[in-house]
Amino acid sequence: MSEAIVYLNGDYVRAADAVISPFDRGFLFAHAAYEVTAVYAGKLIDFEAHMTRLARTLEGIEIPFPKMDMAELHGQMMARNELREGLIYLQVSAGEHGPRDFYGPEVLTPSLFMFTTAKQLIGDVARDGFDVISQADTRWARRDIKTTQLLSQTLAYRAARRAGAASAILHEDGIVTEAASANAWIVRQDGTFVTRERSPALLPGITRQSTVELLRGADHMVEERAFTLAEMAVAAEAFTTSTGAVIAPILRLDGKTIGTGSPGPLTRTVQRLYYEYIGADVAVVAPWAL
Repeated sequence: MSEAIVYLNGDYVRAADAVISPFDRGFLFAHAAYEVTAVYAGKLIDFEAHMTRLARTLEGIEIPFPKMDMAELHGQMMARNELREGLIYLQVSAGEHGPRDFYGPEVLTPSLFMFTTAKQLIGDVARDGFDVISQADTRWARRDIKTTQLLSQTLAYRAARRAGAASAILHEDGIVTEAASANAWIVRQDGTFVTRERSPALLPGITRQSTVELLRGADHMVEERAFTLAEMAVAAEAFTTSTGAVIAPILRLDGKTIGTGSPGPLTRTVQRLYYEYIGADVAVVAPWAL
């Protein structure tokens, strides 16, 4: 297809032609929020939940919700980029308001930017799993607000890559918060699923919430509570949930095998339930999850 088309403040333009002011508060202060919605088989996944979280984040950082039809914008981005499977990113900043000033105007005028990424959602990582390292969580106290201030996560990914792993499990004094850009789960030896409860300590993941509901709907035990790195180390299985990687099995933590060192049967159950939920033909795209 032709060059990617992005959306910026009312216009659909080629990515190379999109220009944002260096005085935008998103650039100067990271005063900006973002959302990312998955697309599978040309359908938006959990779209309303993502927009609800976006509205909550914007309210928390005092940016007005853009007066746009978000469903129409997402539909246009899919159509203009011929996106059938992948991700749509949406970023809302506090806008450009002249010289650098911490306070800015009383009422902010937001800037809206959107772009797409074609990506196979059910791929090698879902099939094979990945390794993680543990990393101290250095983020600010309101991690439930999804802003573009992702420096701690970026550094965690860089540390993981240098250690030969794919991601990191963030923790505070051994208490797991979440993964670098996903929610963390363990499966206890008795088959109980455990993921941290919603709080300002972590982002309330949309895929996480759908997974909780799917598991409970299938009569699986789910505990929403904090757990430790030590618990993860002796868990039967572990995995992450996120919009981009969906359900991703964790094989090793800090070089030590979790469970058998392969994606476990209950992780496969989670994958199957979620893939069916988004409308995938599991026998075709993920036969290993059956």
